[in-house]
Amino acid sequence: MAGGVQHNKMAMDPAFVKLGNMQTNRHVYFRWTPRTARITFMYAVVVPTIMGIIAYKTDGLWDLRAKRKGDLLVER
Repeated sequence: MAGGVQHNKMAMDPAFVKLGNMQTNRHVYFRWTPRTARITFMYAVVVPTIMGIIAYKTDGLWDLRAKRKGDLLVER
């Protein structure tokens, strides 16, 4: 009853096997192209810069702690 028999063995789908192999070896097949350079630049420089500007502009603008019903979020 509790031997080495696998009761839930499924046939491997070739598409899933190919996808798994592709994701495992993605670093082997990666090439720097203008498109990948542009996307990397956007995520490494532009997005953090925008988030930093937003954080700098809104620093201390709202006090979200200990607010009650009817209190304003903006401090004057």
